[in-house]
Amino acid sequence: MRRLLLLPLLTILLGAAPPPPAAPRRIVSLNLCADQYLLALADRGQIAALTNFARDPQMSAVAAAARSVPITRGGAEEVLALRPDLVIATPGRRRETMAQLRGRSIATLDLVPAESYAEIRAQVRMVAAAVGHPERGTALIARMDAALARIPRDAGHRATAAYYQRRGYLTGTGTLVDDLMHRVGLTNLAARLGKPALARVGLEEMARARPDYLIVETATDQVTDQGIELLHHPLLGTIPRLKLPEAWTVCGGPAYVLAADSLARQLRRRGR
Repeated sequence: MRRLLLLPLLTILLGAAPPPPAAPRRIVSLNLCADQYLLALADRGQIAALTNFARDPQMSAVAAAARSVPITRGGAEEVLALRPDLVIATPGRRRETMAQLRGRSIATLDLVPAESYAEIRAQVRMVAAAVGHPERGTALIARMDAALARIPRDAGHRATAAYYQRRGYLTGTGTLVDDLMHRVGLTNLAARLGKPALARVGLEEMARARPDYLIVETATDQVTDQGIELLHHPLLGTIPRLKLPEAWTVCGGPAYVLAADSLARQLRRRGR
């Protein structure tokens, strides 16, 4: 009997690893990018709620899969009513809600926007560990790596491309879009122009810069406001376009692979 009682003490003294923490059972996402990770890595029964943008196909790369999962607008009372044991948020966002969580037995995880594939891989591991399924993170990374390895790195042949958004915003270097361009062999016009991560570039300046391609969001095909109308100006009419859903680039995550594959396929069709 004494030997049995001494076993736990001996385990501690010998430095044996403690049992792993229990996986969270009620996870709430307040981060659009976390929605992708949770649907890929967590059991459905673990997810108490995703963000209210999760079902929006214009913003969410997992809109179809999110239809059967509860959503939250992220208010403090609403989140607390969900009785979460893990909340995944964005640093500096939902401050009132996050303040209400302090001092309670609720784990939190902050995810900053991923600006490269390397950061996406790191976040996959982080979220997989947080939800109690690290092996799923390893498997997802292996699948993404394998898919990206099949995409030619020189599809763009160093052609210059501008990721041009509504109202004339140009996406610059050090961003996820910039990383995508390099992935398929394109050169970001913003680097040539010395622009920051996000900059307003007028029609005349863009026309003078004459990129080989404009990369635009698929939702801008139809003119619904003045911001989109700018993208249809005759000054830009002769510049070939590559198109991506905003939902694939607004966040880092598994959709990065879809965006890279789509760009490479469009470039191949254009003979680049």
